[in-house]
Amino acid sequence: MTAWQERFGPWALVTGASDGIGRDIARELARRGLSLVLVARRGERLEALADELRRESRVEVRVHPADLGERAAVADLLEQVRDLEIGLLASCAGFGSSGPFLATDPDGELAMVEVNCTASLHLARVLGAAMAGRGRGGILLMSSIVAFQGVPDAATYAATKAFVQSLAEGIAPELEARGVAVLASAPGPVATGFGARAGMRLDRAARPETVARATLDALGHRRLVRPGGLAKLLGWSVLTLPRPLRTRIMGRIMQRMTAADDGSRNPEAG
Repeated sequence: MTAWQERFGPWALVTGASDGIGRDIARELARRGLSLVLVARRGERLEALADELRRESRVEVRVHPADLGERAAVADLLEQVRDLEIGLLASCAGFGSSGPFLATDPDGELAMVEVNCTASLHLARVLGAAMAGRGRGGILLMSSIVAFQGVPDAATYAATKAFVQSLAEGIAPELEARGVAVLASAPGPVATGFGARAGMRLDRAARPETVARATLDALGHRRLVRPGGLAKLLGWSVLTLPRPLRTRIMGRIMQRMTAADDGSRNPEAG
C-alpha cells in the first residue's frame, strides 16, 4: 500500500465508477490505500459504492455525479477536484453501440465520441500536467481489442478505442520522462452491463474484477496490457495478421456477438 500511495496517491479519480471495470478498479485502488473521487452519471450507485469503500478499506471517498458527454461537466469536475492531489487517473467511462453504421443513431454516435475520446483527452491533459509538475503519477486509459483495426458493425466504437489507444501510445514516452506512468488496457469481452446495453452477446467474457486487478498490476511496468484470456488470444493471433484481414475477422466476430440487427441500442455512459 505504501508504495502505491507514494507513487500514485494520495487521490485517484475514477470515471465510469458506477459499474463494470470502473467499479472494480475503484475497489482495487481502495484496497491499495488510495482515496478516491468516483465519477459517473448514476449518483445513487456511486454513493452505495462510496459507503462500501469507506467501510471496508477506510479510505476517503468523494462522489461526483456527472455526464461526461457534456464538456461543461468535465470542466466542472476538474474545478471540483482542484483542491486534491490527484496522483492517478483511471478513465474508465465509455459506451458502445452495435449494428450497421448507417442504422445507428447519429446523436448517440457523437455522444460516444465525446465520452470515449474527448473526456479522456481533457482529463488526461489537465491532470497529467499536474502529475508531471510533481514528477509522479499514473494515467490509465481503457482501450479494447477492437482498437487495432476497423470493425464492421461496431465502427464508431472501434474508432473511439483506436483514438484512446493511439493517445496512450503517444503520451506514454513524453510523460514517463517526467515520472508519470501511462497504460492502455485493451480487454476483450467483459461480463458487465456493457454488452446488453450495446446489443451484444458476450461469450467467454472476463470478469471485471480480473480485468481490474491485471490492469493495475501492469501500471508502471508496461504501456499496454491485454487482460483476459480472449484478449491475449486475439493479441497473439488475429492482431499479427494484415490489417484488412483483421478487419474482416473482427467483423465476423462482431456479427456473431451482435444481438440487435438495427444498431439502435446505444447505452449511456457510466
